[in-house]
Amino acid sequence: MVESQIIPDPKSELPATGNGRGIAIGKTDSLGITVDSASFSYAGLTLFRNLNATFEAGQTTCLLGTSGIGKSSLLRLIAGLVRPTSGHVLGSDGEPLSGRIAYMDQRDLLMPWKSVINNVVLGARLRGTSPDFGRAHEMLRAVGLADKIHARPAQLSSGQRQRVALARTLMEDRPIVLMDEPFSALDALTRHHIQALAANLLRGRTVVLVTHDPQEALRIGDQIRILKGSPATLGDPIIAPGATPRDPIDPVINTLHHELLAALGVSNSPDNDFETGAAL
Repeated sequence: MVESQIIPDPKSELPATGNGRGIAIGKTDSLGITVDSASFSYAGLTLFRNLNATFEAGQTTCLLGTSGIGKSSLLRLIAGLVRPTSGHVLGSDGEPLSGRIAYMDQRDLLMPWKSVINNVVLGARLRGTSPDFGRAHEMLRAVGLADKIHARPAQLSSGQRQRVALARTLMEDRPIVLMDEPFSALDALTRHHIQALAANLLRGRTVVLVTHDPQEALRIGDQIRILKGSPATLGDPIIAPGATPRDPIDPVINTLHHELLAALGVSNSPDNDFETGAAL
């Protein structure tokens, strides 16, 4: 499992702008992702062979697939946390992605001895630069935690902790955000709320989100891609109608949900092995 949410670049300092709600969540130039003939093996298994994929700039792409298919491995390849045995992963401008990515894990990875606000500015601390506490306050206000800035993680609920992690991700102000099942450990009501929050605050960035939940993908994804096969390949983009976050009880979304389940081979059988929590 990835142990860091921040992939830093000491030279990257981008200005903040408004998001239409009077909250300075930052603005970055759109940047797409190109996976060019990438191959990768894990534990003796070839997960990808000459994989080609494009992730559109400014879009949220949700990755679905059965457990162990390679969803998290693809995210790590994009992040540069592992290297392909052949091929390349580049930005849509043809340049490497190093220093242009923020990463959010399914665990909040908060430092238990630090206050909420000091967790949010952790990236600056790691880079040895002066934290922008004013901006950190705005990030916490954006996620509804302005009254928790001095709290320690142990004093927060799981949903509040994940909102701090989201604020830390926003604080990095990177054009690309990679998210590995960031809401999977939350209860249904908290997950529903944070999905909407993330969809609104990350709009306009290039987001690749791994999820085991087709309904989550339909709720917050501009595009949905299914990873399947061995070695795995990505299916064509599936685009749900309407703006995100979508209403999960909308009849059209409900129909698409059933179609996605069928595409994933999910049935009512108790032996169905879809997404048991492995993180390849």
